[in-house]
Amino acid sequence: MSETMTLWRPTGPTELDLVRASGWTAWPPRLPDQPIFYPVLNEQYAIMIARDWNVPASGVGYVTRFKVDREFASRYPVRQAGGRDILELWVPAEELDEFNQHIVGPIEVVHEFRPVGGAPG
Repeated sequence: MSETMTLWRPTGPTELDLVRASGWTAWPPRLPDQPIFYPVLNEQYAIMIARDWNVPASGVGYVTRFKVDREFASRYPVRQAGGRDILELWVPAEELDEFNQHIVGPIEVVHEFRPVGGAPG
């Protein structure tokens, strides 16, 4: 079995519905204004985005976790998007189908955030 790396993806309900429809095995194609798919390398960074961006934008934010074949993922350089722990892989939208083929196991929801005082997750 090949070695894997764990990635996280903060997401909103629309994207999560599409992941669910895939059987928890693939990320949906990017929209025309989304040329890059950005999985992140740090769970805390994913939590911050889901809580601070996805919740205000769509009323709920999720953090997903998934594994990808490490050798395949190494083709994408790690990008620092701010502080030293704010790390992302930048996967061009046109390569997302191939990226999805290298996901090992299911995509899992590991955190759910709602507005303070909202419905429990």
